[in-house]
Amino acid sequence: MKTAHFGRSPVVALTALILVLVMSGIAHSSRANGATHLSFAQAWHLLETENDGILAARAKVQEAEHQQKGARALYLPAVSLSANYIYLDDAVQLSPDDLLDSMEAGGEAAQIISQLAASYGLSSAQLNAGLTTTIAERRNLDSSLTATWPVFTGGRINAAQDIAAAAVGERRQDLRLESLKQFEHLVHYYFGAVLAARVLETRQAVEAGLKHHRDQAVRLEQQGQIARVERMQSEVSFDKAVVERKKAQRDLEIARVALAKILRSPVPVMPTDKLFLADSLPELEAFVGETLAHYPGLDLLDTKKQQAEGVVRMEKGKFFPTVALFGNYRVYEEDDLVSELVPDWLVGVGVSVPLVDRSGRGSKLQAAEIAIKRIDHLHRQAENDLTVLVEKTYRQVLQALEEFEGLRSSRQLAEENMQLRGKAFGQGLATSLDVVDAELFRAGVETQRAAAVYRYVVGLAKLLAVGDRPEAFFTYQNEKGIEER
Repeated sequence: MKTAHFGRSPVVALTALILVLVMSGIAHSSRANGATHLSFAQAWHLLETENDGILAARAKVQEAEHQQKGARALYLPAVSLSANYIYLDDAVQLSPDDLLDSMEAGGEAAQIISQLAASYGLSSAQLNAGLTTTIAERRNLDSSLTATWPVFTGGRINAAQDIAAAAVGERRQDLRLESLKQFEHLVHYYFGAVLAARVLETRQAVEAGLKHHRDQAVRLEQQGQIARVERMQSEVSFDKAVVERKKAQRDLEIARVALAKILRSPVPVMPTDKLFLADSLPELEAFVGETLAHYPGLDLLDTKKQQAEGVVRMEKGKFFPTVALFGNYRVYEEDDLVSELVPDWLVGVGVSVPLVDRSGRGSKLQAAEIAIKRIDHLHRQAENDLTVLVEKTYRQVLQALEEFEGLRSSRQLAEENMQLRGKAFGQGLATSLDVVDAELFRAGVETQRAAAVYRYVVGLAKLLAVGDRPEAFFTYQNEKGIEER
């Protein structure tokens, strides 16, 4: 068997070629007898644009990207505009007595003021009333602009940014995994319909062959060359062939309807591509290497580890002080003494040191560190499982190929046996059962060969999917079909 090597240099050109073929093919896709004719490339393009699972995963990517943009706002200052309306039970007033009572030597000062007031013919009450001032009215309205800007948070803001970026990567890997899963499903359904059509062709050939045999048996019975039981045997075999052909026809209808469902087509889909066998297949080590290097599931675990590492840094940051700049500007104020005493603006810097925290930051830090170890274990286990999966699938593909090639001699024998039994029956040297057995043996070989190729195609699609190289499937598909072998 020839050996092919992986390469990514022609991927861009290949993808562009596929898109051109897809778009041109869709433009000329025909609808006949209530069915849609699609190549596999056209079906894949349609599935990528219409499948709800892929669309939902793509929406999650967009959601995570917007959340990442929102996390960038943590670097910006918080600015708020506030307005307050206050209604007091009474106006706030300040009299000389209130002022003197608040002083340590207020009593002596009050006596001196009383003596001065008396010298002018004023009583203490009159003086006190005349000197009373209103500091604030009962109704008050004020508005201010406040800004707070954290300049040091112990690395928590940077950690939040990293977590948001890793979350976007996680969603992108989810999208890729969903796309690869749907690719495998499409291969299963599309080429399953192709296999069903091929089985129907085989059953139709069997029916035609046994019909010819029955007609021949009728003529030979009329000529007295065979017994009546031989003619009856040929009729029974033909009737069974009709039943098997109808069953194969129903299976094909079901396969086409199932394919139409996953493609969201209102009418059955008729595949135009055939089963195929590639002339070359890379070595097992190449598939294993591609899988371990590019499988999105492993990258998904890497993004989860990045998020866990971000959580570790965030929890560690809770042990550090927070430093923030702040400022306030009074946009509107009442025309009273209080407003005159309060400054119009202020700026400052504040430091907050966490001493006792109720969030359990120590336990959360330990949990995040354990999560990193857990993800490392999962990564190693996933690599081992993927290696086993690739080796198993690779051997199944080779087994299917060997089965197909091994049936080559059986196919030749079936053709030769069919011709000999037919001639012998016409000469009275073989029974009707011999002819039927030969016809069924040939049909069985053809069906077994087609089933082997189907398993080859499905297995190859799985190998390429876990290696994140579904575009390479179209390269293999351009190889010879089974009709050429």
